[in-house]
Amino acid sequence: MFPWTPVCLGVGIGTYFGLSEEPQGIAFLLLTLGVLFLLGLARLSNEEMSPVILSLALILAGVVVAGVHAHRADAPKLGFRYYGPIEGRVVNIDRSQSNKLRITLDHVVLENVTHTPHRVRVSLHDRNSIFLGEIGATVILTGHLSPPQGPAEPGGFDFRRKAWFERLGAVGYTRSPVLVLSPPTPGNAALKIRKLRQDYSHAIQNAVPGEAGAFAAAIMTGDRSAISTETMENLRRSNLAHLLAISRLHMGLLTAFVFAFLRYGLAPLPFLALRLLVKKISAVAALCVATGYLLLSGGSIATVRAYIMVAVMLTAVCFDRRALTLRAVAVAAMIVLVLYPQSLIGPGFQMSFAATTALVAVFGTLQNWQTWKIPKALRPVLALLVSSAVAGVATAPIAAAHFNQIAQYGLLANLLTVPMMGSVVIPSAVVALLLTPFGLSWVGLVVMRLGIKWILAVADWVANLEGAAIQIVTPDPIVLPLIVLGALFLVLWAGKPRLLGILGLAAGFFLWAETERPQLLISETGGLIGLMTDQGRALNKPRGDGFTTLSWLENDGDAADQDAAYARRGFEFSENGTRFTLGGVAFLHLPGKAATPHIESACSGGRWVITMIAQEKPGGDCEFLDAGYFAQNGSIAIYVEPTGVRRVTAAERAGNRLWTRR
Repeated sequence: MFPWTPVCLGVGIGTYFGLSEEPQGIAFLLLTLGVLFLLGLARLSNEEMSPVILSLALILAGVVVAGVHAHRADAPKLGFRYYGPIEGRVVNIDRSQSNKLRITLDHVVLENVTHTPHRVRVSLHDRNSIFLGEIGATVILTGHLSPPQGPAEPGGFDFRRKAWFERLGAVGYTRSPVLVLSPPTPGNAALKIRKLRQDYSHAIQNAVPGEAGAFAAAIMTGDRSAISTETMENLRRSNLAHLLAISRLHMGLLTAFVFAFLRYGLAPLPFLALRLLVKKISAVAALCVATGYLLLSGGSIATVRAYIMVAVMLTAVCFDRRALTLRAVAVAAMIVLVLYPQSLIGPGFQMSFAATTALVAVFGTLQNWQTWKIPKALRPVLALLVSSAVAGVATAPIAAAHFNQIAQYGLLANLLTVPMMGSVVIPSAVVALLLTPFGLSWVGLVVMRLGIKWILAVADWVANLEGAAIQIVTPDPIVLPLIVLGALFLVLWAGKPRLLGILGLAAGFFLWAETERPQLLISETGGLIGLMTDQGRALNKPRGDGFTTLSWLENDGDAADQDAAYARRGFEFSENGTRFTLGGVAFLHLPGKAATPHIESACSGGRWVITMIAQEKPGGDCEFLDAGYFAQNGSIAIYVEPTGVRRVTAAERAGNRLWTRR
């Protein structure tokens, strides 16, 4: 039953994040007492009841762990829109979704703001601006800041929650140059490591120019800032974007290479092999290399998760235990959930452990299968084929739910690139790192460049095949938990009852197929409207609100861009506003201050009037949605039902949580 421990803990963590109201402090105290009581009761119970009681204790513990981490992440955040001077210390440099360079600052100073955010993130929108700052440098700029935005639609991805756990209190942009006030100051170990990453990333890109150098810097230091939008899109459409994430694949390949190199390198030397525990020495050395890689790569949650996984396995080797078991996976998952409970609801944790659990279960079954006999020479090829297929099947529903896309030729792309990654790119990266102190890192980077160019060529070819990516509609919140729990029951339970897991899978996919998208979506500013038509969602404007537009269309499973969605019929445009009808109800959208004179006459006959300005509700029979309403309620989704139209706001769906409070 031990592999079920992270599942139960995860159910508790998921329950916490699914609550509509933030529990009070007394609730966490009572839950903690409940956990202690159940643990004591489990010791006094028989073998049949003890696992049930422990499961309940773990679920309650999951709620407590998530709540404690959420309250510990509390930090000041901006409560209004700000424009003016911004000063702070650079702690991170990366790129936004629109490929703009952006910097994250701490030690923030804002003009006439008392409770300044702990961190702010600013995108650099000046095309002629060249950021010359370094990690740890203090900079000053003039820019726009605002609180982290709510979801683009009710129930959608809530950036406020992610920002809360990152202690990010404001986000914004600048069109002015960024000036360096002072260079990095010594003494901060974390910033020294980040500075080392930045320097090494620049050195790699200087030695290996172009996209190959940007790819090399990404997998060695975690710095993706130089990768072009086109390359990223090719990697996503070919299901190769995981090669950039410093996670289980990179950490696994790196430690496997070091472990195998030392073990097989020392084995032919009798005076060492007969006197030393070569296997354990190799495991310890591989763990040391993994620790160094963790520090060099920036220590993101994905990298920490992968590090914990290989650390558990290498520790098992040191204690003469099997490294690849479901128990080892469970231990790693427990550690990650206790340290980073918020990672449970992210695609990284879900995909990583889904793939690992499926691979361990399948290869464990094949290892115990007596009729599993094939020629030795074909085993590596078959192992690669099976592992790619199993990992792809295990992660496909999760990737589709989060990214609204299935790469049809992902298996082909992985079969053509993963061997190159493991046999050429990663070993060359190790050689480059080892030779860096001697100024000979170019020896490894030259070979590494050839392997990366092959990977990028495959990504470009596969991504441009007809039908390379299929758009998928975002499922209801219950769908993915049903699919995951059904799959876990199928893998972890013993005996024939495990087949009941198929019911969970079937129920999840059935509900996914029956997913109903809102007939009408209104952005949190009231400026963008998306009306579902026979052609797909029609938009009321051809540009602006790009992120919201992209989110809506992706969630619909629609591959159209904003121009194509604007060209769809559904709206009647005129000087007096935009009109449309939904479920027998007339709607009128009045953007801008020029529409103010028409508001009074428009409010009649049960019509819905939508405006972007703040205005008192006029007299008359209408539903009136103005800027004040949107500021309080956020984005809106409207569904057509037999009784009329039903409204759902983002504020209702998000609830009263720590990250939603103003």
